[in-house]
Amino acid sequence: MSKIKIGILGDGGWGTTLAVLLSQNGHQVTLWGAFSEYTAQIKKTGFNSRFLPGIKLPRNIKLTNDLKEAVLDKEIVVLAVPSQYSRSVLRKVRFCGISVKSIYLSVTKGIEISSLKRMSEVIREELGGVKIAVLSGPTIAGEVARKIPTTAVVASASKGIRKYIQKVFTTSSFRVYTNPDVIGVELGGSLKNVIAIACGVSDGLKFGSNTKAAILSRGLAEISRLGAAMHAKHKTFSGISGLGDLVTTCVSLQSRNRFVGEQIGKGKTFKEISRHMQSVAEGVPTAKSAYTLSLKYKVQMPITREVYLLLYKNKSPRQAVSDLMSRQSKEE
Repeated sequence: MSKIKIGILGDGGWGTTLAVLLSQNGHQVTLWGAFSEYTAQIKKTGFNSRFLPGIKLPRNIKLTNDLKEAVLDKEIVVLAVPSQYSRSVLRKVRFCGISVKSIYLSVTKGIEISSLKRMSEVIREELGGVKIAVLSGPTIAGEVARKIPTTAVVASASKGIRKYIQKVFTTSSFRVYTNPDVIGVELGGSLKNVIAIACGVSDGLKFGSNTKAAILSRGLAEISRLGAAMHAKHKTFSGISGLGDLVTTCVSLQSRNRFVGEQIGKGKTFKEISRHMQSVAEGVPTAKSAYTLSLKYKVQMPITREVYLLLYKNKSPRQAVSDLMSRQSKEE
């Protein structure tokens, strides 16, 4: 296909990885970062050492702190900003001039705490009737950047947009599928981070494979129940953006969310953990959003509830396990 202009908002690990992938595909990529000093460091060294260490950035990636430069005249604008900052960035984008031809692609896995909105809903509220798609899946940034075979899913209400994004992003090592279920793809990508924290707690407590398998399977049941209540398609949660992403995030040693849980299992508080983290663990705010959604939709999500209590109410990890194991017996 013809080479196009793409703007990526967010120079974290995933935004930078996509900049590398797309530039290697021959597209004209502009990568926007919020902090000028750090952008200058990347320009000088050619490496995003904080968020994507060891990966040399192609010289044809244009780095900028000018949001207008990143979004104007771009066929695709990729939103790779942490979920709780996405709305504020989009409000600035709105004043840069919005093209009706641009596709706004969210690659952020999270749910806004204040509104309980998915990222595509936040884009719609802030930018109006623009073209929207989401990209999700089991995509550890460092593995994608090193061209380790990876799959992902693009979802949009428009079949044409889905197919277009699929063509733009697909490479010999990055295979993209399409799915019309935007709600399911976004929920799967967001809620799996909460379950990954629970798996990390299990690791921190030095539990075994039996425990992790139970958390994975029952966690998927929780995600599916909430998804059904929010009108997602059940089969989406058994696919790449559901089960696939869940497994990767729960078992990978590179998973920030699993790491947070592991440290909590070892007795640390989240405040202590966050002081040493360079990147955002999306499961932390999403635990609060997901717990609130479970109350709103009257859906039982016991694992999610315990993760929320661990993070926000300083509950003891062993007490959380005890409470989960002593729940009333029921059918699967």
